[in-house]
Amino acid sequence: MPKQDQSEHLPETYDHIPDIMNDKELIEIAKYFFVEQTPFNRVLGMEIEWVKDDSLCVKFAMKEDLIGNAFRGLLHGGVTASILDVVGGMASFFNLRSRMKGQSMEKAAERFSRLGTIDLRIDYLRPGKGKEFTGVATILRSGSKIAVARMELHNEEGRLIAVGTGSYMVG
Repeated sequence: MPKQDQSEHLPETYDHIPDIMNDKELIEIAKYFFVEQTPFNRVLGMEIEWVKDDSLCVKFAMKEDLIGNAFRGLLHGGVTASILDVVGGMASFFNLRSRMKGQSMEKAAERFSRLGTIDLRIDYLRPGKGKEFTGVATILRSGSKIAVARMELHNEEGRLIAVGTGSYMVG
C-alpha cells in the first residue's frame, strides 16, 4: 500500500515551515492537528490560551456533554484525563520546534503523526466543579525520542482539580 501524502490533508497555508517557527503559526498548526482533525478533542471544546517556551495552556468551558456526575454537575474523570493528556501532547509538539527548523510541512507532518502517548499518570485531587477550566503543561524532559510533561487542571477559581505526568513519543 503506498504511503499517503500527509500534505494533501493540510490547509493551503501550511506548505512550508519557516526557519524560525513563531507561536502564532505553531498555534494554528496545533489547532489543526490536535483539535480540527481529532473528533473527540472537538467535543472537548478547548482553545489554546498561551504558549511559552516549554509550556502551554488550554481553556475550555463546562458543558452538558462533559458531565460525569449528573447529580452534582461535575466534570467527567475521563474528560479530566483527556484534557491533561492532550495538553501534555501539545506541549511535546511545541517542544519539537527547535528540531523542525527549515523542514518542509510534509516532513513536519510526518514527525507530528508519530507523536503519541506512551504513559499517563493522573492524580484526581478535587471534584471537577466549575464553569471554566484551564489545562497547563510544562515539559520536564525532552530527548530525541521521548518527552515528559507535567500537567495541571484548574477551575476558574484557580482551584487545582487534578495533576498528571505523561510520557510522549516524539521521534
